[in-house]
Amino acid sequence: MREWDEADLAAFQAICSDPVVMATLGDPLSLEETAATIARMQATQAEHGHCFWALERLEDRRLIGWCGVIRGRTGPVAGKVEIGWRLAADCWGQGYASEAARAARDWAFAHLPDDALYAITSRGNRRSRAVMERLGMTYCPELDFAHPGVPHYSPLCPHVTYRLLRGDAPGDAPQG
Repeated sequence: MREWDEADLAAFQAICSDPVVMATLGDPLSLEETAATIARMQATQAEHGHCFWALERLEDRRLIGWCGVIRGRTGPVAGKVEIGWRLAADCWGQGYASEAARAARDWAFAHLPDDALYAITSRGNRRSRAVMERLGMTYCPELDFAHPGVPHYSPLCPHVTYRLLRGDAPGDAPQG
């Protein structure tokens, strides 16, 4: 995971315009929307010291997506530490999302004062929910919500929320 730079636009656009990748996230993004997303992450990094960072595969330096933590912007995660990821479809099922998310989780608990880490996704996004569970996160049905940025009639509107309390991550030493 690393900070974003202008050279990332074309590779991230290929990911964000892929209908397979975006099937559980929303409409594919235009070049301008992808550029705005990267600019928003750069501004978040500058303001908070973290964002959904560019995710680069070590073996060939290919940009394969993003992963990191931000301050949530909506629903039950507004203002809370939210972890998230998005990967190129040809990188799914290879452990990259889980590996990066574990590193982001560990970074968040080492550098931020928050007592919990949250993740949200559309109800049917089984792949992301599996990553959340591999991180040790717990599904919180009482925090399910209709995402305000998604049309109410869309199957992507119902969102679920997962939470991981500080000290509950697999491998963490007991707090006491």
